[in-house]
Amino acid sequence: MTRPPVLVTNDDGIGSEGLWHLAAAAAQAGFDVLVAAPAGEASGTGTAIQAVQTGGRIEVERHELPAPAAGLPAFAVAATPSFVVFAALRGAFGPVPQYVLSGINLGLNTGRGVLHSGTVGAALAAANAGLTAAAFSLSVGADGTGREWPTAAHVAKQVLPVLTETPAGIALSVNVPNLPAGQLRGLRTAPLAPFGQVRTPVDPADGFLWVSVGHTPPDPVPGSDTAAVAAGYASVTALRGLCEAPADGLPWQSYSGPG
Repeated sequence: MTRPPVLVTNDDGIGSEGLWHLAAAAAQAGFDVLVAAPAGEASGTGTAIQAVQTGGRIEVERHELPAPAAGLPAFAVAATPSFVVFAALRGAFGPVPQYVLSGINLGLNTGRGVLHSGTVGAALAAANAGLTAAAFSLSVGADGTGREWPTAAHVAKQVLPVLTETPAGIALSVNVPNLPAGQLRGLRTAPLAPFGQVRTPVDPADGFLWVSVGHTPPDPVPGSDTAAVAAGYASVTALRGLCEAPADGLPWQSYSGPG
């Protein structure tokens, strides 16, 4: 039986442990895995198509991954996650992938703030190109420690078999609480919260913008993806790539121009 080709990427860079766990989970789920990820940190890039050029060329290096992804083909690319997807769909790293996986991100990507996430952006770029994709993100402890990568990988193994039955043009955003696998309460489908996991107030003063990052309040909107994770569930939200809105009722619908 043919193993479907899948691209695994992220926005934390080729050296992220979460990337290695996701690649291993995809291989164990029966996919033909190719890893291509930014050479360094690319968080917050959304669906930006950017790359660092040297003499008109974009640097791509073969990379040896450690366990649990040892032996899987991998490339470090001086580019954003969405550019990596863009290049992969044009055969830049080998066979064109049928699916795209992104993550496992260090930190949640919940709420409408996913618009700015490089992790989710890669999945949306793939969906926009007509593929099925999934982005995985893991919460972190209040002190930034206790990263339960095996729990997120366990959730990925539950979601990946469903990916092949998910319609083209859909990106699944999966968020996992930072808990040991035995404490995970299960998976829930959930809509996006009105705001993201991180809120960023901006204070203009003295000709500068002073930005401070604070976590969302402890009372997330009931039923949302943020609330599901806070309750100990992994949340799954189906997203679409860019699509047109209905034109019915727009004020310029019948505008015929001057004269």
